[in-house]
Amino acid sequence: MIQKFLLAFIPVFVAIDPMGLIALFLGLGTSSSPENRKHQAFLGILTGLCVSVGFIFLGKIIFGALGITVADFQVAGGLILLCLAIRELVGFGSHDRGGGDEFGIVPLGMPLIAGPALLTALLILIDSVGLIYTVVSLLVNLALVAIALCNADRFARWMSKQGLRGVSKLIALLLAAIAISLIRRGWQIH
Repeated sequence: MIQKFLLAFIPVFVAIDPMGLIALFLGLGTSSSPENRKHQAFLGILTGLCVSVGFIFLGKIIFGALGITVADFQVAGGLILLCLAIRELVGFGSHDRGGGDEFGIVPLGMPLIAGPALLTALLILIDSVGLIYTVVSLLVNLALVAIALCNADRFARWMSKQGLRGVSKLIALLLAAIAISLIRRGWQIH
């Protein structure tokens, strides 16, 4: 029982990367108040949960009906992340978005928490360890994400506003690199 849980927990943990999300979260919420960041964290986790659970039950059906492969999904997710990263890097920041403090659903919930890596891992895990272990490992990992994001303000206190702005640009560059990696891996599978 513990072995099956760990077989499900570890890939989901790696796909979500709760510790890496702290830096992304801080970079996305540089201009937000602590209360708004907590609200956006809640929205992101709720979005990630809904998308993931929906995908667990409907993913294979949707892929089959639309003729989509996992590789196609990786390329599409990579392109979305790349667009978000470019927008942040070239200065189409919050003034062009109309609501730069609203990042909980997109990009935090989807595609950062519930991104192509997690959704693909969930599909594979259902077949290998079963539905119950997959869902439990998802819930435990999302609880870890909640703990990490709720404590992100402690990191923000250690950094100045300029430091957070610098982190934001660095994170946007890392998002671009992650996006290219997803696109490359999806392209290689084809």
